[in-house]
Order: sequence, then C-alpha cells, then structure tokens
Amino acid sequence: MKVTVENKKGLNKDLKVFIDKKTMNSYMDEKYEEIKGTVNLKGFRPGKVPKEILKRQFGKAIFNEVLDKVLKDTSTKALEENKIKPAGQPKLDLKTYGEDKELEYVLSVTELPKINISSIENIKFDEYSVKIDDIETDRRIKEIAKNQPNFKEVSPDTKANEGDLVILDYDATVDGKSFKGGEGKNTQLTLGKDLFLKGFDKQLIGVKKNDIKVVDAILPENFPEKDLSNKKAKFNCKIVSIKKPEEVKIDDNFAKNLGAKDLNDLKKLISKQIDDEFQNSLDRLSKNQILKEIEKFKVEEIPENLIEEEIKILSKGMSDDDAKKSNNNFREIAKKRIKVGLILNQFGEQNNVKVTEQELQAEIQKQLRMMPGQEKMVMDFYQKNPSAVASLRGTVYEEKIISLIKKKAKANKQEVTKKEAEKILKDSQNQPQDKIKENKNEKKTSKQSKLSEKKSTINKTKKKTKTSIKKVSKK
Repeated sequence: MKVTVENKKGLNKDLKVFIDKKTMNSYMDEKYEEIKGTVNLKGFRPGKVPKEILKRQFGKAIFNEVLDKVLKDTSTKALEENKIKPAGQPKLDLKTYGEDKELEYVLSVTELPKINISSIENIKFDEYSVKIDDIETDRRIKEIAKNQPNFKEVSPDTKANEGDLVILDYDATVDGKSFKGGEGKNTQLTLGKDLFLKGFDKQLIGVKKNDIKVVDAILPENFPEKDLSNKKAKFNCKIVSIKKPEEVKIDDNFAKNLGAKDLNDLKKLISKQIDDEFQNSLDRLSKNQILKEIEKFKVEEIPENLIEEEIKILSKGMSDDDAKKSNNNFREIAKKRIKVGLILNQFGEQNNVKVTEQELQAEIQKQLRMMPGQEKMVMDFYQKNPSAVASLRGTVYEEKIISLIKKKAKANKQEVTKKEAEKILKDSQNQPQDKIKENKNEKKTSKQSKLSEKKSTINKTKKKTKTSIKKVSKK
C-alpha cells in the first residue's frame, strides 16, 4: 500500500491510496480459497471446484466483498499511520478499481486540529470546602424532628385545635346521593395543613371524640368521577379520636428511627448531608471556572464541518428566518463548545483517561436512584437505547477529565462557612448569561469528549465505507 498525503486548505487533506494489482489479486485468491470448501456445484466434489469456475459464478460478488474489506482496512490504516484524526466522516472517491486491476482511491478528510494543552496545568480556579458547625447540624435535626411529631391521644372531652391529629370515619353525599370514593375509615388529618379538601380542616376545629360533624366541601376538579368535579359534597364525619402533638425527644432512639446507629452517628450523617448539598454546587462553580479558562485557549482553526453541525443543533426547532438571524451568534457559541470539547478530549487522550464498565454501571445506578419507584422503567430505557448509555459514558469521561485537571491545575483552596457558601452561590446566580453558556458548554463538552473514549471517528469510517463506495460506484 502506498499513501500520499496532500495538504489542502487549512485542516483539509487528501490521502491518495494505491494498492497494486498483485496485492489485490492475492486478496481475491485468499477469498476464493476461503469459499472453495463451502461451495457445492454439480459435477464437482466439495473443495475441488476450479478457481475459474468460481470466478465465473461468483466473481462479481466476491470482488465487491473483497473491495469492501480492503477499503475499510486500508483507509483506517492510512489514517493511523499518518496520525490523522478525522473531524467527522471522511469522503472516499474510487479512481481505479475492478477485477485483476490495481486499486486507487482518494480519502478526503478534515483533520482535528493539534492543540498545545500544556498550559492546562497553569489554570487557576477556586476549590471550596464547607465547614459545617455543630449549631447548623443541630438546627437541621430539630427541623427533622419538628416535621415528624409524635401524637398522643387525649381525653374524650378535649377539643381539637390547629396542629392536632384528628382520626375520623366519613360518608359523603352529593345532592343526597352516595358516590364511589365517598367513604373513608380511620382517615387521619392534621388540622391546619389543609391537605384533604380545601376548607375541610377548619370545620373540624372544636370537635371531640365520638362527635358527629357534617362538613361541607367542594370536590376537586380532578376528582375521579368526572361528573362530580367541582360539586358540593356533604361529609358526615364520626370523630374516632383526637391526638395532640408531643415534642419529639432528640435522643438515640430518635436517631435509630431515622436509620442511624445513635445520635452522634446521626449528627455525622446530617453534617455530611449538608456538606454534600453545598459541595456539589460549589464543585460545579469550580468546573465552570476551569471551562471558562479553557475557552481562552488558542486554537488556530476549528473544523468547519463541526461548526456547521453544531449550528444545526443550536437552531433545531427554529424557523429558517430566526435561524438565519441567529447564525452569527450561534457560530460563536459553536466555536466555543467545540474548542472546549476538543481540548478536554486531547487532555483525556494524553493522560489515558478511560471509563471502566464498573464506572458506567455505577452511573446507571445513580440515575436509577434519582427516579425512585421508576427504576425498572429507567433501566429498560438504557437497555433499549445504546445511545443513552453512550451519553452517560461521555458524562463520566468528562467528569474524570475535570477531576484530573483539578489535581494538576493550580487550585486556590478555601474553607468557607455555610453562610459564606450561600453567598458565593447566590453571587454566581447573579450572572445568568454566563451560567447559561456554561451549562451549554457542559452538555456539548460531554458529546465532544466522547470522541476519544469511543474512537468514534475511526469506527464511523469503518462502518460507513460501504455506503460511500456504493455512492461513488453508481456514478
């Protein structure tokens, strides 16, 4: 195989590939030998069919199969030997081909730019750790206790007040007629929360155990029996019991009910929970600072085909007129996104960053935990959508790259209080435009970063060569 590389304008290159007739014939002979033992033709024993007979019967099909394989193998080898990483699908143009002929073709490719990323280690960013004091932890535990009150039954002559738990049975009617869903047994209502029907709670204030109370209420608009929606109903209620809230004692038993070993263990868990709440947001700020610095890196030229592809994504769903008006703005956003993705990808390649199957499965489990009660549906989605799994792999890949950059770059480490952390996050929200751009960068960076992990450009070349051949052959 002989390969000649011609530099065209900018990142565009033509690779002229030539394979002599002798080599092509050897590929054909190998294929004939391979199929000879499997072909059954009348008048010939298995494996004894002469090559000339095979050639007359199957020559065209065999040549197409051999051509397909040779193009795939040699185009990939030509790119790898010349250290060319395509920015998208290369175009293949057959010049000379045929049985008992040499093969000559041109591979037109836009190359990914070579970027000097040594200055990544000079990036400066803020790295925060949050100090959670005991007062904040105790305050959070008290809030939890307040929302999980204990109720104690009171004497039969005690009247119900706001905050009390009323347990009741009821039968409801509309226009004097019972209806489906109009009965309830041992229904528990905390007066004042108004969680049952609007205004229902207030009418129970003052009731006592064993009282019979008629409550008027409007059935909701989304009531299952559609013909009763927004209708006035009468609820005949029998008060089963009244319970008063008791202050929850914060002790080891309280902690155990929440799944902790004891109160000290609960405090550690709550402190970590508060820290995680802030740390995740602060880590995103650090990441955004890094991405902003990467945006400043100089890249001589960005592949035009990637820019156009990104503009299409940005303008998806827009009218042609609106897309045209926004083209210049979209072009600048596209350049930033692609540049950041290319730089992160190159950094990942140079540092041999990989995503293991265990890491990918851990990310899937994380997604499942975010959708409680719908785990099966989410798992089915990922099992049926390889592209969604690939997207997750890209997300993990990007996070590993950012984590490595944080280790190598120059971190300005700061320990802040919860109050200071709140201010930092609030101040960051006062820059909505920057935030939007960063979020966009995060999404696109994930897509671009997957180039290395998936070896996508070369794989796509392998998969789509056959389509390219067909198109050229038809001409």
